[in-house]
Amino acid sequence: MQAADNQPAPAGGGRCDLAIVGGGLSGGLIALAAARRDPGLDIRLVEAGEVLGGNHRWSWFDSDLGEGGGALLEPFRKTEWDGGYDVAFPAHRRLLQARYNSLASEDFHAALMRELPQGTVVLNRAVDTLDAGGVTLSDGERIAARCVIDCRGIEDAPTLEGGWQVFLGRHMHTAKPHGVARPVIMDATVRQHGAYRFVYVLPLGLDELFIEDTYYADSPVLDRRALGSRVEAYCQAHGWDGEILGHETGVLPVITGGDFAAFQNAARTEGVAMAGAKGGFVHPLTSYTLPFAVRIAQLVADNVALPGEQLSALLEAEARRHWAATKFYRRLGTMLFGAAEPDERYRIFERFYRLGQPLIERFYAGKSTFADRVRILSGRPPVSIGRAVSALFSSRPSLSRKSP
Repeated sequence: MQAADNQPAPAGGGRCDLAIVGGGLSGGLIALAAARRDPGLDIRLVEAGEVLGGNHRWSWFDSDLGEGGGALLEPFRKTEWDGGYDVAFPAHRRLLQARYNSLASEDFHAALMRELPQGTVVLNRAVDTLDAGGVTLSDGERIAARCVIDCRGIEDAPTLEGGWQVFLGRHMHTAKPHGVARPVIMDATVRQHGAYRFVYVLPLGLDELFIEDTYYADSPVLDRRALGSRVEAYCQAHGWDGEILGHETGVLPVITGGDFAAFQNAARTEGVAMAGAKGGFVHPLTSYTLPFAVRIAQLVADNVALPGEQLSALLEAEARRHWAATKFYRRLGTMLFGAAEPDERYRIFERFYRLGQPLIERFYAGKSTFADRVRILSGRPPVSIGRAVSALFSSRPSLSRKSP
């Protein structure tokens, strides 16, 4: 592996073993896992932006990761909390004892530039087309490759159904110590504003905070002015002021159903593998991606010697298995959006957080057992039974961001 003075590569240079398009979480982890598995591989990680990872923050519990997952993430500078985390609802507050971790995109970029072999990273180069034999950049330059993996994310998903997770985060340096001892994963005591709304707070240092305002909404509309003013009001209510270091915004699909085969067909380029959200590797209810990005990076590394067409078929089959395995979470999402009035959706999570911690951990990892599923659905429901049954047999709007 190379030292910290690693520089982005020019795109050219003959045929490589593996070309990865999209330098976000999934693409970066695949490049790292593959390079670790076979240091002799010639890899190109092609990113249209100036940095890898964009402007994001990814967080996870230790229990989210399978065997070897922690080792893959070891090179990244992370913020880690051993003292558990808090959740707060109008009628229930709780401290859960679980180790929590968070990774900022600037640290993601820095580690990959340090750890990947010299010449791997190709920045500021947009892709025009890709195929089983390589990648053509927007300026016409060609990167020939034995295998190509598309990790560019979901542009549009008209064949899938659901709602949206809309969020705006603020990173700030407080004028004095803020006094927040541990992460607040969900503070749903706030006004709901026609969605399931909660505020997420990470104490990154004694005088450094990340505050995110999040909505499970029916529309993908992100009103920066409104959300920004609500974050400001939340900070004022807690006595936090100081220098704003940056913002993060996002609109993520919350998948409740649809035709996954049609989704794959629409995204497919013959012989090109798909990973990340574009491959369908997300938690359909929480929109978590990191645990699945780690697992798929390990799977690719284990099979990186395959021809491109076989690697593509392998990941498509794994995506279909993942879709089948996460059906339960899509049903819960259907009930969240369809069975509860928007301002009452928080009651579903309020009840959920009264359940056992191991169950909660398996839920976020996408590993709920049959017993977990029975326990989640048993007892007095926080929504009307009639509306819940009706929601299960009703379709949700298409997850298309394009106007009809």
